[in-house]
Amino acid sequence: MVPEMRSRPFGRCGFEVSELSLGTWGLSGDGYGPVCEEDVDRTIERALELGITLFETADVYGQGEMERKLGQRLADVEGTRIVTKIGTSSDQSPPCKRFDAASLGAAFDRSRERIGREVLDVVLLHCPTVAALQAGSGEALLREKKEAGELAAWGVSAGTPEVAAVAIERGAEVLEMAYNVFIGRDVHQLTDRLQEAGIALLARSVLAHGLLVGHWRADQFFLDADHRSKRWTEETLGYRLDQLDAIRSLVGGETPSLMSAAVRFVLANGQVSSAVLGPLRVDQLSEVVAQAGEGPPYLDAEAFAELPRRLAAVGIEG
Repeated sequence: MVPEMRSRPFGRCGFEVSELSLGTWGLSGDGYGPVCEEDVDRTIERALELGITLFETADVYGQGEMERKLGQRLADVEGTRIVTKIGTSSDQSPPCKRFDAASLGAAFDRSRERIGREVLDVVLLHCPTVAALQAGSGEALLREKKEAGELAAWGVSAGTPEVAAVAIERGAEVLEMAYNVFIGRDVHQLTDRLQEAGIALLARSVLAHGLLVGHWRADQFFLDADHRSKRWTEETLGYRLDQLDAIRSLVGGETPSLMSAAVRFVLANGQVSSAVLGPLRVDQLSEVVAQAGEGPPYLDAEAFAELPRRLAAVGIEG
């Protein structure tokens, strides 16, 4: 039985979103290899059936096709929100970052046209450096779009805690960061500042690209088109798999699997506005949502309290 989808405030932005959201990098075919269009469409439909109201994408996912697809399908679905990211130029290989006002302005207009909404819900700068963020061009452009009534909220998708800290200082309303049981420290260190500023936090990489599902072996094989083929060496992957034992202490009772424990770990952080899921198919999405549980509380209190000690014992700083 799939639990009823719960909602959370989206920071100080004045609206609520589903606590689980649909990320579309994997569906675009850019992250894990080709995905058939039927699977893409069915997964988006299933997300709506499950009560998901927040959809996350970027202007470069599928060269803009994911923005277009979401815009078309969600056009008449009341209460849905689309988060998109700009700042990556795919005009050359490899893609490069461009955060000057002219490039971002053109990217914003293209996203707005593809999504088809007079007012874009949320636009994030897509993994800028500290220097790019401090230069202020991106921030100024997005503030200008908001003042013009073309944007509801702006923020930053941060690849490092240093970028996240600068984004908070610059007044970002929304922050997207990698957050899971393996890499919780960066978010935890910023929690007080996020709360004080009323920032909406999107947690991505919730399942560490599938690692936290717990089904892999040390000799796991990935195709060349799958980004995971280059993410870990065999030694690193084996080390990470050994670390999973510390997390298994969360499994039991109403937490039936490692996947369930991983998703509930993220949701147990009240600062998280929504956990961004990255399924490739309907069955994957349905399974993750079903295992998110009926919390709060999301995890057994005793096991959760013991988790930092277990993680530290295997070299994970929480």
